Amino acid sequence: MDYAELESLVRQHGKAVYGFCLRLTASPADAEDLYQETFLKAVELCRQLDEGRNPKAYLFSIAVGLHRNRRRKFAWRQRIAPTSSLPEDSSCSEARPFSAETASPEDIFLSRERAEGIRTAAEALGDRLRIPLYLHYTAELSVDEIAATLGIPAGTVKSRLHKARKRIKLMLEAEDHER
Repeated sequence: MDYAELESLVRQHGKAVYGFCLRLTASPADAEDLYQETFLKAVELCRQLDEGRNPKAYLFSIAVGLHRNRRRKFAWRQRIAPTSSLPEDSSCSEARPFSAETASPEDIFLSRERAEGIRTAAEALGDRLRIPLYLHYTAELSVDEIAATLGIPAGTVKSRLHKARKRIKLMLEAEDHER
């Protein structure tokens, strides 16, 4: 892979890969590290990268693998020498489904509150359910592309998406019931 091909790859898929990394890590600094490592790994594995196939899904699979390795290393280090965890900065950009002209302040507040509840519930899921959910809704990959990215059957992806939606729904209903 030469410089022009890498530049083209970053230009085409960089924003989507960064957004996915940000969802996985929930920290802008960690997302930047994972993003850079993903493209470095893509350069190392350039022989396996085929433009005719789906390079976006391939980049996501690299990011998922690197993220899993990081979590595995962190868990191993925590077992050896536990450290206190620092509070995470959840300053992700907020989605604004309403424009200021058409929605009342109450609608905007309720929408943001609901989005935060969904985000919190999704982060509470394990990686098995959270990663396919993010790939589907954040990275906008199809079920078949997610299956290829994660190396699992399409039926398993559908099952995990269904379970993730169901658990999020239950968490949100429990939260509403507590209020």
